Amino acid sequence: MKTEELFQVALSLTPPWYVHKITFDPERQVLDIELNFEPGAQFPCPVCGSEGCKVYDSSQKTWRHLNFFQHECYLHARLPRVRCGHCGVKTLNVPWARPGSGFTLLFEAFILQLAKEMPVNAVARLIGEHDTRIWRVIDHYVQEARTREDFSKVRKVGIDETSSKRGHNYITVFVDLDRRKVIFVAPGKDSQTVKAFRDDLRAHGGKTENIVEVCCDMSSAYISGVSETFPDAELTFDKFHVVKILNDAVDQVRRQEQKERPELKGSRFLWLKNEIHLTPKQKELREALSMKRLHLKTARAYRIKLAFQQFYEQPLEHAEEYLKRWFFWATHSRLEPIIKAAYTIKNHWQGILRWFRSRVTNGILEAINGLIQAAKRKARGYRNSQNLITMVYLIAGKLDLAIHLK
Repeated sequence: MKTEELFQVALSLTPPWYVHKITFDPERQVLDIELNFEPGAQFPCPVCGSEGCKVYDSSQKTWRHLNFFQHECYLHARLPRVRCGHCGVKTLNVPWARPGSGFTLLFEAFILQLAKEMPVNAVARLIGEHDTRIWRVIDHYVQEARTREDFSKVRKVGIDETSSKRGHNYITVFVDLDRRKVIFVAPGKDSQTVKAFRDDLRAHGGKTENIVEVCCDMSSAYISGVSETFPDAELTFDKFHVVKILNDAVDQVRRQEQKERPELKGSRFLWLKNEIHLTPKQKELREALSMKRLHLKTARAYRIKLAFQQFYEQPLEHAEEYLKRWFFWATHSRLEPIIKAAYTIKNHWQGILRWFRSRVTNGILEAINGLIQAAKRKARGYRNSQNLITMVYLIAGKLDLAIHLK
């Protein structure tokens, strides 16, 4: 078999396309493969599909292909325009690349796979291309895959925000809790993001009345957005965020108290971590600080927090009565941060109790947020929020990106 025939098979070329010439430049370490089409060849119209369209003219075009061993490889071909009796003169679509791209389909598939595992800047350095070109490829396939998404069966939604970069820049992430995948991402963290999600849901075959459960934190913006946009949905406040309010209150008590009690310095994580995450030495130290003879306000605040965590272990029929007793204890603790946290919980009473019936949490969102933060750290941040949004879809959207990469 001739070299040209071997490469024709490797490139999966079918008539009238064939490999015309292969050139290797050892100084540049570049392999150039010239493709051509047979004289008198006719093609289908790229718009209406009519067969037998004759070539009108052609122009030279180059595409970056997968490396041949360690050498860069490029495909070169005359890109024909054909004359269609219905559509006029149109540029042909070639089988090895998508229209308008300077990369072959296989090379773009390689880019997408790398981008899932490493920062785009690192991908750009590895393949020797500018990162702007890489982002264009990723964005194209992410947006194309999203157009094929079907949200007709979405019933339970989790909402959470994550920072897009330092400061007060955020994106809001919406997750299908049943399928455990990101289905929408929007810049900001206000009620408008919920309305934007509703519009996107409808655009993908979903219905607002299908949404029966929404899980989020106690953000007033999210609460009002959900109430206005999904009036049929039950609202559950995420356990993680509810407990976080108590953790913050305990930490405020500690910071206030350590001004007079130096033994509390350096003990922050002893009061915030769960028991299973403490080392034996940390457990011993916390037990010593928690002894009643020390009369530490922080220790009292910590016991109130532990009691609240036990609320989620109660049976449904006893949950509200337990919460009422806990609320009385917390509001009579004479610890201002704890009292404030208790009233925050009181103001969101039904959404907290709703967990005992819905059993939905944003645990999957916390896991996704971990992936996002890890990607941000590896990338040392993103140039803009849109790039971060694209990356969230890529790593957590479970999108079908392979349909056009065959």
